[in-house]
Amino acid sequence: MQTTNIDTSRLQTLCENQWEGNIIPSLEEYIRIPALSPSFDSNWAENGFIDEAINHIADWCREQPIEGLQLQILRLEGRTPLIHMFVPGQTDEVVLLYQHADKQPEFVGWHEGLGPWEPVRRGDRLYGRGGADDGYGAYASLTAIRAIQEQGIPHAALHLIVEASEESGSPDLPAYLDELEETIGTPTLVICLDSGAGDWKHLWLTTSLRGLVIGNLKVAISNSGVHSGDAGGIIPSTFRIARAILDRIEDSSTGEILLPEFHVEIPTQRVDQAISTADVLGEGVWSKFPFLEGAKPPTSNLVELILNRTWRPSLEITGVEGIPEMAIAGNVLRTHTTLKLSCRIPAGVDSQIAAEAMKSVLEANPPHGAEVKFSIEMPADGFHAKPLAEWLESSLETASNSYFGGPLQYMGEGGTIPFMPMLQEKYPDAEFMITGLLGPESNAHGPNEFTHIPCGKAVTASVAEVIASHARHYMA
Repeated sequence: MQTTNIDTSRLQTLCENQWEGNIIPSLEEYIRIPALSPSFDSNWAENGFIDEAINHIADWCREQPIEGLQLQILRLEGRTPLIHMFVPGQTDEVVLLYQHADKQPEFVGWHEGLGPWEPVRRGDRLYGRGGADDGYGAYASLTAIRAIQEQGIPHAALHLIVEASEESGSPDLPAYLDELEETIGTPTLVICLDSGAGDWKHLWLTTSLRGLVIGNLKVAISNSGVHSGDAGGIIPSTFRIARAILDRIEDSSTGEILLPEFHVEIPTQRVDQAISTADVLGEGVWSKFPFLEGAKPPTSNLVELILNRTWRPSLEITGVEGIPEMAIAGNVLRTHTTLKLSCRIPAGVDSQIAAEAMKSVLEANPPHGAEVKFSIEMPADGFHAKPLAEWLESSLETASNSYFGGPLQYMGEGGTIPFMPMLQEKYPDAEFMITGLLGPESNAHGPNEFTHIPCGKAVTASVAEVIASHARHYMA
């Protein structure tokens, strides 16, 4: 006999038992696989770790008692593999659930006893690379589906994809979406478990994501290193030239990006939500970050800090070439300086136009006739969610109160998830539920990444709540 109402106690018990007895052991094995995304492992196909991670997740999924589950691993030539799963439903609508299996590099600075490829559980935290970003996704999604099936609750046709190029900007995903276009159809709801959380006490819905402009700025002045005492004052320093050129695009005293192509008018609703988020998080807006003692953010205004992080562009130099390590640094005027520029851009900015504007400004009229070149890497647009449908907003609010014990919260994210604007463009009429486990100190791309286990259980239950509410809405 079918029902449309979830027994929340029964759902929470299943999530608890499944995570503790089934998900965590498999997630630990997944963490051990150094499945670096192709941008960080050019020999990914030969090394085989991405295939190992995909196969590991697929094997776990096949074992789950999901009625009607069909699973296939697609392998388009020259592209990373993708898992596609299908669970037939009781309505004509389609829900698409997204996860990824590729990972960021190891990074340095892991605490003693921790490391990227060795899972360690300490209380509520499971440390290791990829657990929270985004290895848990398939586990949580299938457990949510199992939960509503075991309670006899109807659901839509469910398609799940687990890709393996997300950390490289999802270059392989469009080809797979085209390959699966007729199979998937047109989703009315897309669920993505690859985003952040402001704290562990609420369900956090991602309302926007920044895009990204990345490129390498190379400044060259000579074809051979020269004794600095001999040529100092005659051959200009390439570091000084690079520094001067950067002043064209960024105010070095404030960090403000000076190019108009990088700015948008912030929507009033997002400003209002930033005010609410500041009230909820307080000093946690900035204290969650690992500041040195005495260091502080550029302003004490919490709302402005949130808007800085989510709706304003910001620049970082993430890599350097042409500068030797200090242990081998001689008194030499170097031939060149190359800087990797990473600039976050707000949703609504055309990343290609912004990248070209940056290139034009950086390369124009090079000081001292130096050779200046800015090589653009693949730009990525941001994402801005449309207003929520009433049924989805109500369902998310119910889920947050039931499984987190607090009301639903809204937050823009400062990072980039390139596939979200792809999916939004492909499915413009779909509703989006974007959430995740990347809360305070979870540090997805840096050292000491961890999966917050209680949050994982609550997110799993929330996904079940939303899938059930989706069917209830369309069956009404």
